[in-house]
Amino acid sequence: MPVTYLKGVGPMRAEALGRLGIRTARDLLFHVPHRYEDASTVRPISSLEPGMDATIVGRVISKGIIPTRRGLRIFQAVVRDESGIIEASWPGQPFLDRVIAKEDTLLLTGTVRFYHGRQLQPREYVNLGTDAAGLAGGRVLSVYPATEGLSFKVIRGIIESQLDSLLPLVREFLPPSLLREMSLVLLPDALRMLHRPASIAEAMRGRTRLAFEELLFVHILQRRANRLAREKRAGTAFTNRRQLTSALKESLPFTLTKSQTGAIREIFADMCSDRKMHRLLQGDVGSGKTIVAVFASLLAMENGYQAAIMAPTELLAEQHFMTASHLLGTIGVEPVLVTGSLTGRARAAAAERMASPAPLLVIGTHALIQQGTEFARLGLVTVDEQHRFGVEHRAALSAKGDSPDVLLMSATPIPRSVALTRFGDLDVSALRERPAGRQPVTTVVRPEKGREKALAFVRRELDTGRQGYVVYPVIEESEKTDLKAATTMHQELSMGVFAGKTVALLHGRIPAAERDSIMRRFRDGAIDVLVATTVIEVGIDVANASVMLIEHPERFGLSQLHQLRGRVGRGAEASYCILLGDYGPDSAERLEIFASTDDGFEIAEADYRIRGYGNMFGEEQSGAPLFKVADLIRDEALNLEARQVAERILDSDPELQLPEHAGIRKVLSARYSRALELFRVG
Repeated sequence: MPVTYLKGVGPMRAEALGRLGIRTARDLLFHVPHRYEDASTVRPISSLEPGMDATIVGRVISKGIIPTRRGLRIFQAVVRDESGIIEASWPGQPFLDRVIAKEDTLLLTGTVRFYHGRQLQPREYVNLGTDAAGLAGGRVLSVYPATEGLSFKVIRGIIESQLDSLLPLVREFLPPSLLREMSLVLLPDALRMLHRPASIAEAMRGRTRLAFEELLFVHILQRRANRLAREKRAGTAFTNRRQLTSALKESLPFTLTKSQTGAIREIFADMCSDRKMHRLLQGDVGSGKTIVAVFASLLAMENGYQAAIMAPTELLAEQHFMTASHLLGTIGVEPVLVTGSLTGRARAAAAERMASPAPLLVIGTHALIQQGTEFARLGLVTVDEQHRFGVEHRAALSAKGDSPDVLLMSATPIPRSVALTRFGDLDVSALRERPAGRQPVTTVVRPEKGREKALAFVRRELDTGRQGYVVYPVIEESEKTDLKAATTMHQELSMGVFAGKTVALLHGRIPAAERDSIMRRFRDGAIDVLVATTVIEVGIDVANASVMLIEHPERFGLSQLHQLRGRVGRGAEASYCILLGDYGPDSAERLEIFASTDDGFEIAEADYRIRGYGNMFGEEQSGAPLFKVADLIRDEALNLEARQVAERILDSDPELQLPEHAGIRKVLSARYSRALELFRVG
């Protein structure tokens, strides 16, 4: 039933609900709270003492913005309950003056301190408007994801009014034996507990049920898809002939790390089996993934096959090509480069070599999957920076051969619990060591008042002949924010502290061909410093780049900061990353974590824990399900249990044909029809 026909929802509210993905009565029922406020623990204002952590409910009797000598603007509100009054203070949040009105009732949680009298500094607040009836009896307050023109209070009212009529329509679909085994409540009970909990503990019981079913479905999806991709489509059983691979190992000017040796061993075992390889190679920036991919390519070539490595940009493809050419030249192997900018003659020569059944390594961009690009005998597909390609892109490259083995590479480390769910039973190899000679990047956090010193340090690095980056979160300045912007700062820095140096501007609105040209000039040393946005996140190796300054670092996720930092420290010289700006305590904690370690896996774990996994199945898994309830870090134990249950179900009933699995099959098809197709991609 469209939500338009529900009581209390007309066309305008239906449109607003649509922005939240709520279009049917079912969508409304599964729009679960993203947090709860426990009003059963509310304290009277008169009982508050300095140092106490407390939750209160009070009505705003006055409010205003207080400026300080340092330029900080503080929003303050005086709130009253039946027992007394207290001042609530929000430093640096003057915008609250527009959203909190006099006579509004607020639910506030925070620490009480003594500052010209008692003062509460809220960590959390909920504006209950002018009606606190929802807290009658000290109940647990459900706070829903909201949207412009539709507050969480309105959404709560709509759901509350529909709950009793909708819950009887909900049908359980998990087998009774599974519910008993996992101590899970029935689905109608779980939804009641989520929307109308008697306690926080009860809300968590309801949440656990929904989180489990989400995790179970994703594991069933991926295991079914991977079983099709890997077992029903037999792969090529290569033989480790130790011809080209041994020759390369003996000619290397460096020693492989233990991680690289282990990953190569795992990949070779996959390729030499009769099952199609489907493996993810993940490693930190600079951990040496490319050489591992080259060894895998040589194994395919030893067996008379072609191998392809696809990169997301021409510059990265060229870098892989130059690296491979340098490594393989000593053993007589000449790779081919295929990009969109190849001239007619070069493209024809590349096409001729690819059309020949002779062993070959082809390195390129999206041009490898375009119509007219044909392989005679493709045996191995390697996709670098795999998250930059959609499922359809990877499928198109695989389709160029007869069920070739697939190796995905990612420089964005992923926590184990996330990788297990994101990639199902995809085999994962991890490179956790830094190759010999790579220096760790010294990372420091500096306040805005240290700006001149930070820029002077960058200048000194440039004066020694090194190169650097200065990174900003936005391209142009805006009246809505006070963020420094790349375009404006490029002009200021060029005429100021970097005067006399060659300073270039790089951002996403610059045409791709021009961006590549700028990066090539930077690589070749013709540019001293790049003022850029995150467009450099996936860049190239410039060993001479030794310093990076990131302004407004609080605007970036930890993993994104780590990717940016990976642009320096590519050579043997000492390198530096400076985080510059003023920010609140929450951001300071995040940035101190980042500065304290250069382990990408540790940073990824912290990033997922702090920010959540966001659009984890976004463009790279187009159409796949998003988690609304499950949290892959917090629910790691539940995730592993769901994975084991999915394995057990599919081992006993691969097609979900048994009567006890009919409900799972029906809901799976209805909820994830698009994903059922996309997860078949090998």
